[in-house]
Amino acid sequence: MGVSPDSTAIEVEGLWKIFGPTAEKVLRCDDRFLEPAALREKTGCTAAVRDVSFTVRPGEVFVVMGLSGSGKSTLVRCLTRLIEPSAGVIRIGGEDVGQASPARLRDLRRHRVSMVFQHFGLLPHRRVIDNVGYGLEIQGVGRAARHARAGEILSLVGLDGHADAYPDQLSGGMQQRVGLARALAVDPEVMLFDEPFSALDPLIRRDMQAEVIRLHREVGKTMVFITHDLSEALKLGERIAIMRAGSIVQLGTPEELVGAPADDYVADFVRDVPRSHVLTLRWICRPPEPGEPLDGPELPASTVIKDAVAVASATSRPIRVVDEGEPAGVVDRVDLLTFLSGQDTDQQAVQATT
Repeated sequence: MGVSPDSTAIEVEGLWKIFGPTAEKVLRCDDRFLEPAALREKTGCTAAVRDVSFTVRPGEVFVVMGLSGSGKSTLVRCLTRLIEPSAGVIRIGGEDVGQASPARLRDLRRHRVSMVFQHFGLLPHRRVIDNVGYGLEIQGVGRAARHARAGEILSLVGLDGHADAYPDQLSGGMQQRVGLARALAVDPEVMLFDEPFSALDPLIRRDMQAEVIRLHREVGKTMVFITHDLSEALKLGERIAIMRAGSIVQLGTPEELVGAPADDYVADFVRDVPRSHVLTLRWICRPPEPGEPLDGPELPASTVIKDAVAVASATSRPIRVVDEGEPAGVVDRVDLLTFLSGQDTDQQAVQATT
């Protein structure tokens, strides 16, 4: 069953996962709302996911971020019942995953949802092309057809010429590309990434992040990406859910998280982020003042503030800010300087306007 453009790709409502000897009893009483340490001391149980609800739009890159132990990996495994939820509703493409029979669940995992893990899970005795085609083999696709499809996907992820190599002949980054290719080969509706790049060297990790962005632009898959790294979340996510102790403490766009953190926990996360690299002109534009000239340059409201600095430094006129063709306000050099002057990490940008 496909996902129509105006539907919801993933819906999660009131999801709980409690581990421990009395998990079912805890779920039925108010103990489940205790703080983690108090819950463990009183019941011996751990609430890894606590009353989580969110939706993911078709074609969206949705990032779940949190520190170790926040529940993010448990959450993503609950989506396809690799870990059985304790309570709540999960729908993928409108289908209730919790009500799926074992056969239907296997079909979901084989055809509609693919996962990419931190550990690549490649079969060492199989060539790259056979690793990429493994999901198709499980589906019963013939050898010639799956090799043809695997070859197409290898080209898509930049691994032309490596079809006959074995995993141990590849670098870590190339092995992760094989993992990506294997997930894409079955043409899933949804791709789930569980910290896939955390074991890679920083430069390779950056390259793989760029690869995910490129692939998303080309194939448009719905993606749920788990990470503990804020820069990775900000780079990849159209929306980001920040988790703490099993709960979502804030869900929003990168701009919303950086510009208006919900609490001290989120504020501490984003404290060192250069706000001018994330926030847009939409955040700081203002109504024009009486008599203010409106014949200056024009920029979209989605322009990142740091990218507006060069434009502002080249003109004495206010910048006209437009949102989907409609006037949204103006911003001038003084507005930009006022904003940047409070950003310790943006002093170079301040100097660039003077």
